[in-house]
Amino acid sequence: MAETTGALLPKGFRSAELGWPELHRIPHPPYRIPVIGDVIGSNVRSPLQDSMRFGRQLGPIFRRRAFGKEIVFVWGAELAAELADEARFAKHVGLGVANLRPVAGDGLFTAYNHEPNWQLAHDVLAPGFSREAMEGYHPMMLAVAERLTDRWDRERAAGRAVDVPADMTKLTLETIARTGFGHDFGSFERSRPHPFVTAMVGTLTYAQRLNVLPAPLAPVVLRGATRRNAADMAYLNRTVDGVVAARRRSAGAGDLLDRMLETAHPGTGERLTPENIRRQVITFLVAGHETTSGALSFALHYLSRHPGIAARARTEVDRVWGDTPRPGYDQVAKLRYVRRILDESLRLWPTAPAFAREAREDTVLGGVHPMRRGAWTLVLTAMLHRDPDVWGADAEAFDPDRFDAPAVRSRPGHTFKPFGTGARACIGRQFALHEATLVLGLLLRRYELRPEPDYRLRIAERLTLMPEGLRLHLEERASAPESAPGRPVIRSAD
Repeated sequence: MAETTGALLPKGFRSAELGWPELHRIPHPPYRIPVIGDVIGSNVRSPLQDSMRFGRQLGPIFRRRAFGKEIVFVWGAELAAELADEARFAKHVGLGVANLRPVAGDGLFTAYNHEPNWQLAHDVLAPGFSREAMEGYHPMMLAVAERLTDRWDRERAAGRAVDVPADMTKLTLETIARTGFGHDFGSFERSRPHPFVTAMVGTLTYAQRLNVLPAPLAPVVLRGATRRNAADMAYLNRTVDGVVAARRRSAGAGDLLDRMLETAHPGTGERLTPENIRRQVITFLVAGHETTSGALSFALHYLSRHPGIAARARTEVDRVWGDTPRPGYDQVAKLRYVRRILDESLRLWPTAPAFAREAREDTVLGGVHPMRRGAWTLVLTAMLHRDPDVWGADAEAFDPDRFDAPAVRSRPGHTFKPFGTGARACIGRQFALHEATLVLGLLLRRYELRPEPDYRLRIAERLTLMPEGLRLHLEERASAPESAPGRPVIRSAD
Protein backbone atom coordinates (compact mmCIF):
# COMPACT_ATOMS: atom_id res chain seq x y z
CA MET A 1 0.00 0.00 0.00
CA ALA A 2 1.26 3.46 -0.90
CA GLU A 3 1.20 5.14 2.50
CA THR A 4 2.68 8.39 3.73
CA THR A 5 4.82 7.62 6.75
CA GLY A 6 4.47 9.21 10.15
CA ALA A 7 1.48 11.11 11.53
CA LEU A 8 -1.36 11.90 9.17
CA LEU A 9 -1.06 15.08 7.17
CA PRO A 10 -3.88 17.63 7.30
CA LYS A 11 -6.62 17.18 4.72
CA GLY A 12 -7.62 19.86 2.26
CA PHE A 13 -5.59 22.04 -0.07
CA ARG A 14 -2.02 22.77 1.06
CA SER A 15 -0.50 25.75 -0.73
CA ALA A 16 3.05 25.35 -2.04
CA GLU A 17 4.64 27.86 0.34
CA LEU A 18 3.82 25.45 3.20
CA GLY A 19 5.98 22.70 1.77
CA TRP A 20 8.65 24.27 -0.47
CA PRO A 21 11.11 26.27 1.70
CA GLU A 22 12.86 27.83 -1.30
CA LEU A 23 9.82 28.45 -3.45
CA HIS A 24 11.31 31.71 -4.70
CA ARG A 25 13.79 29.70 -6.80
CA ILE A 26 10.97 28.25 -8.91
CA PRO A 27 9.88 30.53 -11.78
CA HIS A 28 6.32 31.79 -12.18
CA PRO A 29 4.48 33.67 -14.96
CA PRO A 30 5.19 37.38 -15.35
CA TYR A 31 2.73 40.05 -14.29
CA ARG A 32 1.74 38.44 -10.99
CA ILE A 33 -0.91 40.57 -9.33
CA PRO A 34 -1.16 40.82 -5.52
CA VAL A 35 -3.97 38.75 -3.98
CA ILE A 36 -5.34 37.33 -7.26
CA GLY A 37 -2.01 35.98 -8.55
CA ASP A 38 -1.16 34.72 -12.06
CA VAL A 39 -4.48 35.25 -13.78
CA ILE A 40 -3.46 37.41 -16.73
CA GLY A 41 -3.83 35.39 -19.88
CA SER A 42 -5.61 32.52 -18.09
CA ASN A 43 -8.92 30.93 -19.02
CA VAL A 44 -11.00 29.17 -16.37
CA ARG A 45 -12.25 26.74 -19.03
CA SER A 46 -8.77 25.57 -20.03
CA PRO A 47 -6.51 25.43 -16.94
CA LEU A 48 -4.54 22.46 -18.27
CA GLN A 49 -3.82 24.09 -21.61
CA ASP A 50 -2.89 27.31 -19.82
CA SER A 51 -0.44 25.37 -17.66
CA MET A 52 1.04 23.70 -20.73
CA ARG A 53 1.60 27.12 -22.29
CA PHE A 54 3.29 28.43 -19.15
CA GLY A 55 5.37 25.26 -18.93
CA ARG A 56 6.77 25.87 -22.41
CA GLN A 57 7.71 29.39 -21.36
CA LEU A 58 9.07 28.70 -17.87
CA GLY A 59 10.74 25.32 -18.07
CA PRO A 60 10.47 21.85 -16.47
CA ILE A 61 9.44 23.12 -13.03
CA PHE A 62 7.34 26.22 -12.42
CA ARG A 63 4.57 27.55 -10.21
CA ARG A 64 1.26 29.30 -10.57
CA ARG A 65 -0.76 31.22 -8.01
CA ALA A 66 -4.41 32.18 -8.02
CA PHE A 67 -6.42 33.60 -5.13
CA GLY A 68 -4.04 32.34 -2.46
CA LYS A 69 -3.48 28.91 -4.01
CA GLU A 70 0.12 28.31 -5.06
CA ILE A 71 0.85 25.14 -7.04
CA VAL A 72 4.18 23.74 -8.23
CA PHE A 73 4.08 22.02 -11.63
CA VAL A 74 6.65 19.58 -13.00
CA TRP A 75 6.99 18.22 -16.51
CA GLY A 76 10.70 17.59 -17.07
CA ALA A 77 11.46 13.89 -17.57
CA GLU A 78 14.29 13.72 -15.04
CA LEU A 79 12.21 15.34 -12.30
CA ALA A 80 9.19 13.18 -13.17
CA ALA A 81 11.35 10.06 -12.87
CA GLU A 82 12.37 11.13 -9.36
CA LEU A 83 8.76 11.70 -8.41
CA ALA A 84 7.91 8.17 -9.60
CA ASP A 85 10.20 6.74 -6.88
CA GLU A 86 7.74 5.04 -4.52
CA ALA A 87 10.30 5.04 -1.71
CA ARG A 88 10.38 8.86 -1.67
CA PHE A 89 6.97 9.89 -3.03
CA ALA A 90 3.35 8.75 -2.91
CA LYS A 91 0.13 9.67 -4.63
CA HIS A 92 -1.28 13.01 -3.52
CA VAL A 93 -5.06 13.34 -3.51
CA GLY A 94 -5.74 16.97 -4.20
CA LEU A 95 -7.28 19.51 -6.51
CA GLY A 96 -10.06 18.02 -8.62
CA VAL A 97 -9.54 14.49 -7.30
CA ALA A 98 -10.37 15.58 -3.76
CA ASN A 99 -13.35 17.50 -5.13
CA LEU A 100 -14.79 14.16 -6.29
CA ARG A 101 -14.69 12.63 -2.81
CA PRO A 102 -18.27 13.67 -1.95
CA VAL A 103 -19.46 11.13 -4.52
CA ALA A 104 -16.51 8.68 -4.84
CA GLY A 105 -15.29 8.80 -1.22
CA ASP A 106 -12.57 6.25 -0.52
CA GLY A 107 -12.90 4.57 -3.90
CA LEU A 108 -9.73 3.35 -5.57
CA PHE A 109 -9.07 6.62 -7.38
CA THR A 110 -10.00 9.11 -4.66
CA ALA A 111 -8.90 7.35 -1.45
CA TYR A 112 -6.25 8.97 0.71
CA ASN A 113 -3.14 6.85 1.16
CA HIS A 114 -3.92 6.12 4.81
CA GLU A 115 -7.48 4.89 4.18
CA PRO A 116 -7.55 1.08 4.53
CA ASN A 117 -10.29 0.49 1.97
CA TRP A 118 -7.91 1.33 -0.86
CA GLN A 119 -5.66 -1.67 -0.21
CA LEU A 120 -8.62 -3.90 0.63
CA ALA A 121 -10.44 -3.06 -2.60
CA HIS A 122 -7.27 -3.29 -4.68
CA ASP A 123 -6.45 -6.77 -3.40
CA VAL A 124 -10.04 -8.01 -3.79
CA LEU A 125 -10.48 -6.61 -7.29
CA ALA A 126 -7.04 -7.17 -8.85
CA PRO A 127 -7.94 -10.75 -9.96
CA GLY A 128 -10.81 -9.19 -11.91
CA PHE A 129 -8.20 -7.87 -14.34
CA SER A 130 -6.25 -11.11 -14.76
CA ARG A 131 -5.79 -12.70 -18.17
CA GLU A 132 -8.52 -15.24 -17.40
CA ALA A 133 -10.95 -12.50 -16.43
CA MET A 134 -10.08 -10.42 -19.48
CA GLU A 135 -10.75 -13.36 -21.78
CA GLY A 136 -14.18 -13.60 -20.18
CA TYR A 137 -14.90 -9.92 -20.86
CA HIS A 138 -13.83 -10.12 -24.52
CA PRO A 139 -17.12 -11.49 -25.98
CA MET A 140 -19.09 -8.76 -24.20
CA MET A 141 -16.73 -6.11 -25.58
CA LEU A 142 -17.38 -7.49 -29.06
CA ALA A 143 -21.14 -7.44 -28.50
CA VAL A 144 -21.08 -3.77 -27.48
CA ALA A 145 -18.85 -2.95 -30.46
CA GLU A 146 -21.47 -4.52 -32.75
CA ARG A 147 -24.02 -2.08 -31.38
CA LEU A 148 -21.67 0.76 -32.28
CA THR A 149 -21.04 -0.52 -35.82
CA ASP A 150 -24.78 -1.07 -36.34
CA ARG A 151 -25.30 2.58 -35.46
CA TRP A 152 -22.43 3.77 -37.63
CA ASP A 153 -23.64 1.67 -40.57
CA ARG A 154 -27.01 3.44 -40.40
CA GLU A 155 -25.36 6.87 -40.18
CA ARG A 156 -23.06 6.06 -43.10
CA ALA A 157 -25.93 4.79 -45.25
CA ALA A 158 -27.84 8.00 -44.53
CA GLY A 159 -24.81 10.15 -45.40
CA ARG A 160 -24.57 11.61 -41.90
CA ALA A 161 -21.37 12.31 -39.99
CA VAL A 162 -20.95 10.59 -36.63
CA ASP A 163 -20.44 12.39 -33.32
CA VAL A 164 -17.27 10.62 -32.23
CA PRO A 165 -17.00 11.62 -28.53
CA ALA A 166 -20.70 10.95 -27.93
CA ASP A 167 -20.58 7.52 -29.54
CA MET A 168 -17.30 6.53 -27.89
CA THR A 169 -18.86 7.50 -24.55
CA LYS A 170 -21.84 5.25 -25.26
CA LEU A 171 -19.52 2.42 -26.25
CA THR A 172 -17.24 2.60 -23.22
CA LEU A 173 -20.07 3.12 -20.71
CA GLU A 174 -21.89 0.05 -22.00
CA THR A 175 -18.67 -1.95 -22.03
CA ILE A 176 -17.71 -1.32 -18.40
CA ALA A 177 -21.34 -1.57 -17.25
CA ARG A 178 -21.88 -4.95 -18.91
CA THR A 179 -18.51 -6.53 -18.22
CA GLY A 180 -18.13 -5.24 -14.68
CA PHE A 181 -21.67 -5.06 -13.36
CA GLY A 182 -24.00 -6.96 -15.68
CA HIS A 183 -25.97 -3.78 -16.41
CA ASP A 184 -27.22 -2.39 -19.72
CA PHE A 185 -27.78 1.38 -19.89
CA GLY A 186 -29.32 1.15 -23.38
CA SER A 187 -27.09 3.98 -24.56
CA PHE A 188 -27.29 3.15 -28.28
CA GLU A 189 -31.07 3.15 -28.19
CA ARG A 190 -31.13 6.74 -26.91
CA SER A 191 -31.01 9.90 -28.99
CA ARG A 192 -29.46 11.80 -26.07
CA PRO A 193 -26.81 10.81 -23.54
CA HIS A 194 -27.95 8.56 -20.74
CA PRO A 195 -28.73 10.60 -17.60
CA PHE A 196 -25.86 8.79 -15.87
CA VAL A 197 -23.45 10.33 -18.39
CA THR A 198 -25.02 13.77 -17.96
CA ALA A 199 -24.69 13.51 -14.18
CA MET A 200 -21.13 12.22 -14.45
CA VAL A 201 -20.05 15.06 -16.74
CA GLY A 202 -21.75 17.46 -14.35
CA THR A 203 -19.77 16.23 -11.34
CA LEU A 204 -16.46 16.28 -13.26
CA THR A 205 -17.11 19.78 -14.56
CA TYR A 206 -18.11 21.01 -11.11
CA ALA A 207 -14.93 19.58 -9.60
CA GLN A 208 -12.90 21.33 -12.29
CA ARG A 209 -14.59 24.66 -11.58
CA LEU A 210 -13.83 24.36 -7.87
CA ASN A 211 -10.15 24.15 -8.79
CA VAL A 212 -10.03 27.60 -10.33
CA LEU A 213 -12.28 29.62 -8.03
CA PRO A 214 -11.22 31.13 -4.70
CA ALA A 215 -12.85 29.24 -1.85
CA PRO A 216 -14.75 32.25 -0.43
CA LEU A 217 -16.36 32.96 -3.80
CA ALA A 218 -17.34 29.41 -4.71
CA PRO A 219 -20.56 29.24 -2.62
CA VAL A 220 -21.77 32.48 -4.22
CA VAL A 221 -20.58 32.07 -7.80
CA LEU A 222 -21.49 28.37 -7.94
CA ARG A 223 -24.74 28.48 -5.97
CA GLY A 224 -26.81 27.09 -8.81
CA ALA A 225 -24.04 24.74 -9.92
CA THR A 226 -23.75 23.42 -6.36
CA ARG A 227 -27.44 22.52 -6.33
CA ARG A 228 -27.11 20.78 -9.69
CA ASN A 229 -24.03 18.94 -8.46
CA ALA A 230 -25.91 17.68 -5.43
CA ALA A 231 -28.66 16.43 -7.73
CA ASP A 232 -26.09 14.81 -10.03
CA MET A 233 -24.43 13.00 -7.12
CA ALA A 234 -27.80 11.82 -5.82
CA TYR A 235 -28.63 10.42 -9.26
CA LEU A 236 -25.29 8.59 -9.50
CA ASN A 237 -25.87 7.10 -6.05
CA ARG A 238 -29.44 6.02 -6.86
CA THR A 239 -28.38 4.44 -10.12
CA VAL A 240 -25.59 2.43 -8.53
CA ASP A 241 -27.75 1.43 -5.57
CA GLY A 242 -30.26 0.04 -8.07
CA VAL A 243 -27.58 -1.95 -9.90
CA VAL A 244 -26.28 -3.42 -6.63
CA ALA A 245 -29.78 -4.21 -5.35
CA ALA A 246 -30.64 -6.02 -8.60
CA ARG A 247 -27.51 -8.14 -8.31
CA ARG A 248 -28.29 -9.10 -4.73
CA ARG A 249 -31.65 -10.47 -5.96
CA SER A 250 -30.11 -12.49 -8.81
CA ALA A 251 -27.50 -15.14 -9.44
CA GLY A 252 -23.88 -14.08 -9.59
CA ALA A 253 -22.11 -13.37 -12.86
CA GLY A 254 -18.50 -13.73 -11.74
CA ASP A 255 -17.75 -10.10 -12.57
CA LEU A 256 -16.32 -7.15 -10.62
CA LEU A 257 -19.57 -6.57 -8.76
CA ASP A 258 -19.66 -10.18 -7.58
CA ARG A 259 -16.12 -9.78 -6.31
CA MET A 260 -17.15 -6.69 -4.36
CA LEU A 261 -20.18 -8.41 -2.86
CA GLU A 262 -18.86 -11.90 -2.19
CA THR A 263 -15.05 -11.91 -1.93
CA ALA A 264 -13.16 -11.54 1.31
CA HIS A 265 -9.58 -10.33 1.44
CA PRO A 266 -7.38 -13.42 1.05
CA GLY A 267 -5.17 -12.42 3.96
CA THR A 268 -7.42 -10.72 6.49
CA GLY A 269 -10.91 -12.00 5.66
CA GLU A 270 -12.21 -8.42 5.51
CA ARG A 271 -15.04 -7.50 3.14
CA LEU A 272 -16.00 -4.24 1.48
CA THR A 273 -18.81 -2.38 3.23
CA PRO A 274 -22.02 -1.56 1.30
CA GLU A 275 -21.06 2.13 1.25
CA ASN A 276 -17.61 1.37 -0.13
CA ILE A 277 -19.08 -0.97 -2.75
CA ARG A 278 -21.21 1.90 -3.99
CA ARG A 279 -18.13 4.14 -4.16
CA GLN A 280 -16.10 1.54 -6.03
CA VAL A 281 -18.88 0.96 -8.57
CA ILE A 282 -19.16 4.70 -9.21
CA THR A 283 -15.38 4.91 -9.55
CA PHE A 284 -15.28 2.12 -12.13
CA LEU A 285 -18.28 3.37 -14.09
CA VAL A 286 -16.89 6.91 -14.29
CA ALA A 287 -13.16 6.26 -14.63
CA GLY A 288 -13.70 3.07 -16.61
CA HIS A 289 -15.44 4.79 -19.46
CA GLU A 290 -14.58 8.49 -19.39
CA THR A 291 -10.86 8.14 -20.03
CA THR A 292 -11.16 5.31 -22.58
CA SER A 293 -13.77 7.19 -24.60
CA GLY A 294 -11.40 10.15 -24.79
CA ALA A 295 -8.47 7.97 -25.85
CA LEU A 296 -10.52 6.40 -28.64
CA SER A 297 -11.81 9.78 -29.78
CA PHE A 298 -8.32 11.27 -30.03
CA ALA A 299 -7.05 8.17 -31.87
CA LEU A 300 -9.89 8.37 -34.41
CA HIS A 301 -9.17 12.06 -34.94
CA TYR A 302 -5.52 11.37 -35.74
CA LEU A 303 -6.38 8.41 -37.98
CA SER A 304 -8.74 10.59 -40.00
CA ARG A 305 -5.97 13.19 -40.42
CA HIS A 306 -3.26 10.69 -41.36
CA PRO A 307 -4.64 8.40 -44.09
CA GLY A 308 -1.24 6.78 -44.65
CA ILE A 309 -1.08 5.70 -41.01
CA ALA A 310 -4.69 4.49 -41.19
CA ALA A 311 -3.91 2.44 -44.32
CA ARG A 312 -0.91 0.83 -42.64
CA ALA A 313 -3.04 -0.06 -39.62
CA ARG A 314 -5.77 -1.50 -41.86
CA THR A 315 -3.21 -3.70 -43.58
CA GLU A 316 -2.16 -5.05 -40.19
CA VAL A 317 -5.76 -5.74 -39.17
CA ASP A 318 -6.43 -7.61 -42.41
CA ARG A 319 -3.23 -9.63 -42.09
CA VAL A 320 -3.71 -10.56 -38.42
CA TRP A 321 -7.46 -11.10 -38.37
CA GLY A 322 -8.00 -12.27 -41.93
CA ASP A 323 -11.65 -13.11 -42.60
CA THR A 324 -12.35 -14.15 -39.00
CA PRO A 325 -15.86 -12.83 -38.29
CA ARG A 326 -15.10 -12.20 -34.62
CA PRO A 327 -11.46 -11.75 -33.60
CA GLY A 328 -10.43 -13.74 -30.57
CA TYR A 329 -8.89 -12.38 -27.40
CA ASP A 330 -5.33 -13.32 -28.40
CA GLN A 331 -5.72 -11.75 -31.83
CA VAL A 332 -6.17 -8.29 -30.31
CA ALA A 333 -2.71 -8.29 -28.71
CA LYS A 334 -1.21 -9.07 -32.13
CA LEU A 335 -2.33 -5.66 -33.48
CA ARG A 336 0.96 -4.07 -32.51
CA TYR A 337 0.78 -1.12 -34.90
CA VAL A 338 -2.80 -0.34 -33.90
CA ARG A 339 -1.64 -0.35 -30.29
CA ARG A 340 1.14 2.09 -31.22
CA ILE A 341 -1.49 4.43 -32.67
CA LEU A 342 -3.36 4.29 -29.38
CA ASP A 343 -0.18 4.90 -27.37
CA GLU A 344 0.81 7.85 -29.55
CA SER A 345 -2.67 9.37 -29.12
CA LEU A 346 -2.32 8.94 -25.36
CA ARG A 347 1.11 10.52 -25.52
CA LEU A 348 -0.15 13.71 -27.14
CA TRP A 349 -3.41 13.90 -25.20
CA PRO A 350 -3.41 11.66 -22.12
CA THR A 351 -7.04 11.77 -21.11
CA ALA A 352 -5.98 11.88 -17.45
CA PRO A 353 -3.58 14.77 -18.14
CA ALA A 354 -1.80 15.10 -14.80
CA PHE A 355 -1.13 13.31 -11.53
CA ALA A 356 -0.01 14.63 -8.14
CA ARG A 357 2.83 13.31 -5.96
CA GLU A 358 3.74 14.16 -2.38
CA ALA A 359 6.95 13.70 -0.42
CA ARG A 360 6.90 10.88 2.12
CA GLU A 361 9.67 12.58 4.12
CA ASP A 362 11.75 15.75 3.79
CA THR A 363 13.71 15.51 0.54
CA VAL A 364 15.31 17.55 -2.25
CA LEU A 365 13.91 17.34 -5.78
CA GLY A 366 16.48 17.37 -8.56
CA GLY A 367 19.17 18.14 -6.03
CA VAL A 368 17.96 21.76 -6.04
CA HIS A 369 14.45 22.18 -4.60
CA PRO A 370 13.88 21.22 -0.93
CA MET A 371 10.49 19.68 -0.13
CA ARG A 372 9.11 19.15 3.34
CA ARG A 373 7.22 15.97 4.16
CA GLY A 374 3.76 16.29 2.60
CA ALA A 375 4.82 18.88 0.03
CA TRP A 376 3.29 18.03 -3.31
CA THR A 377 3.52 18.83 -6.98
CA LEU A 378 1.40 18.27 -10.05
CA VAL A 379 3.10 16.32 -12.84
CA LEU A 380 1.81 17.58 -16.19
CA THR A 381 1.63 14.31 -18.12
CA ALA A 382 0.67 16.09 -21.33
CA MET A 383 3.92 18.08 -21.12
CA LEU A 384 6.06 15.20 -19.87
CA HIS A 385 4.99 13.43 -23.06
CA ARG A 386 6.27 16.40 -25.05
CA ASP A 387 9.67 16.82 -23.38
CA PRO A 388 11.97 17.44 -26.36
CA ASP A 389 14.92 15.90 -24.51
CA VAL A 390 13.04 12.59 -24.63
CA TRP A 391 10.71 12.79 -27.63
CA GLY A 392 12.78 15.00 -29.93
CA ALA A 393 12.25 18.36 -31.61
CA ASP A 394 9.16 16.98 -33.38
CA ALA A 395 7.42 16.02 -30.13
CA GLU A 396 4.20 17.73 -31.26
CA ALA A 397 3.96 15.53 -34.36
CA PHE A 398 1.83 12.36 -34.46
CA ASP A 399 4.13 9.39 -35.11
CA PRO A 400 3.12 5.90 -33.88
CA ASP A 401 6.59 4.56 -34.65
CA ARG A 402 7.77 6.27 -31.47
CA PHE A 403 6.36 3.14 -29.82
CA ASP A 404 8.02 0.43 -31.85
CA ALA A 405 10.09 -1.85 -29.63
CA PRO A 406 13.57 -0.39 -30.32
CA ALA A 407 12.36 3.18 -29.74
CA VAL A 408 10.69 2.22 -26.45
CA ARG A 409 13.84 0.44 -25.25
CA SER A 410 15.98 3.47 -26.10
CA ARG A 411 14.00 5.86 -23.91
CA PRO A 412 14.59 6.30 -20.19
CA GLY A 413 11.95 4.98 -17.82
CA HIS A 414 9.02 6.97 -16.46
CA THR A 415 8.61 9.09 -19.60
CA PHE A 416 5.21 7.69 -20.67
CA LYS A 417 2.62 7.86 -17.90
CA PRO A 418 -0.96 7.97 -19.27
CA PHE A 419 -2.22 5.80 -16.40
CA GLY A 420 -0.38 7.48 -13.54
CA THR A 421 2.47 5.85 -11.65
CA GLY A 422 3.33 3.52 -8.83
CA ALA A 423 1.09 1.49 -6.55
CA ARG A 424 -1.84 3.81 -7.19
CA ALA A 425 -1.65 3.65 -11.00
CA CYS A 426 -4.88 2.76 -12.81
CA ILE A 427 -5.90 -0.80 -11.92
CA GLY A 428 -7.91 -1.14 -15.13
CA ARG A 429 -5.27 -0.06 -17.63
CA GLN A 430 -5.03 -3.47 -19.35
CA PHE A 431 -8.81 -3.60 -19.62
CA ALA A 432 -8.85 -0.14 -21.23
CA LEU A 433 -6.01 -0.94 -23.64
CA HIS A 434 -7.58 -4.22 -24.77
CA GLU A 435 -10.97 -2.58 -25.29
CA ALA A 436 -9.55 0.39 -27.19
CA THR A 437 -7.26 -1.72 -29.41
CA LEU A 438 -10.15 -4.06 -30.24
CA VAL A 439 -12.47 -1.19 -31.14
CA LEU A 440 -9.90 0.60 -33.29
CA GLY A 441 -9.22 -2.65 -35.16
CA LEU A 442 -12.92 -3.22 -35.78
CA LEU A 443 -13.52 0.32 -37.03
CA LEU A 444 -10.45 0.37 -39.26
CA ARG A 445 -11.51 -2.97 -40.71
CA ARG A 446 -14.91 -1.60 -41.63
CA TYR A 447 -14.62 2.11 -42.49
CA GLU A 448 -12.61 4.80 -44.17
CA LEU A 449 -12.59 7.82 -41.84
CA ARG A 450 -12.93 11.29 -43.34
CA PRO A 451 -12.57 14.49 -41.29
CA GLU A 452 -14.71 17.56 -41.68
CA PRO A 453 -12.50 19.90 -43.73
CA ASP A 454 -12.74 22.91 -41.45
CA TYR A 455 -12.35 21.07 -38.15
CA ARG A 456 -9.42 22.01 -35.93
CA LEU A 457 -8.77 20.00 -32.79
CA ARG A 458 -10.23 21.66 -29.71
CA ILE A 459 -9.81 20.22 -26.23
CA ALA A 460 -12.66 20.06 -23.73
CA GLU A 461 -11.40 19.98 -20.13
CA ARG A 462 -13.48 18.44 -17.34
CA LEU A 463 -10.68 16.92 -15.24
CA THR A 464 -10.33 14.47 -18.13
CA LEU A 465 -9.71 15.54 -21.73
CA MET A 466 -11.92 15.00 -24.78
CA PRO A 467 -11.91 16.34 -28.36
CA GLU A 468 -14.64 18.93 -28.63
CA GLY A 469 -17.00 18.93 -31.60
CA LEU A 470 -15.28 16.03 -33.38
CA ARG A 471 -17.40 14.59 -36.18
CA LEU A 472 -16.22 12.17 -38.85
CA HIS A 473 -17.67 11.06 -42.16
CA LEU A 474 -17.65 7.34 -42.87
CA GLU A 475 -17.04 5.57 -46.14
CA GLU A 476 -17.27 1.87 -46.82
CA ARG A 477 -13.92 0.24 -47.35
CA ALA A 478 -13.38 -0.65 -50.98
CA SER A 479 -11.93 -4.05 -50.09
CA ALA A 480 -13.30 -4.67 -46.63
CA PRO A 481 -13.63 -8.24 -45.36
CA GLU A 482 -17.11 -9.69 -45.68
CA SER A 483 -17.93 -9.34 -42.00
CA ALA A 484 -16.63 -7.03 -39.34
CA PRO A 485 -17.48 -8.00 -36.66
CA GLY A 486 -19.93 -10.79 -37.45
CA ARG A 487 -22.39 -8.97 -39.68
CA PRO A 488 -22.40 -8.38 -43.44
CA VAL A 489 -21.09 -5.01 -44.53
CA ILE A 490 -23.98 -2.82 -45.70
CA ARG A 491 -23.41 -1.94 -49.34
CA SER A 492 -24.19 1.54 -50.57
CA ALA A 493 -27.00 2.00 -53.08
CA ASP A 494 -24.62 3.05 -55.82
